[in-house]
Amino acid sequence: MADSSSLILKALTRAAAQPSGVPLYTSKADDGLFPATTVGKAAARKALDDGLISVVRHETVGKAQREIAAIAPPGLARLQAESDPKQVLEDFVRILETRERQVAELLQTSRDLAETMTAMKTALGAILPQTLAARIPASACLVRTSASMPILVNNAGTLTEPDVEELDEALLTHLSDWAGNATAGQDCPLPELFRALGLRELPPTIGTFHDVLRRLHADCRLYLHPWTGPLYALPEPSYALLVGHNIAYYASPRR
Repeated sequence: MADSSSLILKALTRAAAQPSGVPLYTSKADDGLFPATTVGKAAARKALDDGLISVVRHETVGKAQREIAAIAPPGLARLQAESDPKQVLEDFVRILETRERQVAELLQTSRDLAETMTAMKTALGAILPQTLAARIPASACLVRTSASMPILVNNAGTLTEPDVEELDEALLTHLSDWAGNATAGQDCPLPELFRALGLRELPPTIGTFHDVLRRLHADCRLYLHPWTGPLYALPEPSYALLVGHNIAYYASPRR
């Protein structure tokens, strides 16, 4: 059985090689400075009391907390005075080899995550149009976009809220205010328009919001404009409207 002095020297060697801190005690998940035995805990307490190591922070692991310790200046002096340089060098090499394996595993994990993200973006670009199409069937009402491209919008939706006209006016008023402020020249994003309507006493649902947009567009009272970026970059896609082969994401008032 290792005595307290040898346990402390081994702990100081390990702590010197990892100045950012090491768990004070070894667990099933991580190697620590001292074994979680009676002798190990006694050695750890002596090293702490003698100022050879210090607890630099606490970490939460599951429902438990663990102490993270680092070597202190007196510990470095003790290591230099009492340790075998060859043994210290061998310990450092072993720690370095372990860290190299861990870095390689992290790099592989990063590559796997990058490949997964690329695959997800590709899948989203293929699935999103069909998903929106299933929710918003196309219709035969021809309207104009800001890019002078004809698109189709659905005008078959029926509003059930009693204040339809008030909702129409609130939506058009916000578009007019948007066009007249410092952002003039930039069409209003549909999420921004929906949130503005959400400030009303009776805010609309997204379905009602889409119905109002379709009807006002069909009545030639506003324009819908398409999203022109990649589909995976579309923010808040639930507010978008699929119209023909385009995804409408902006609105502006007709003048």
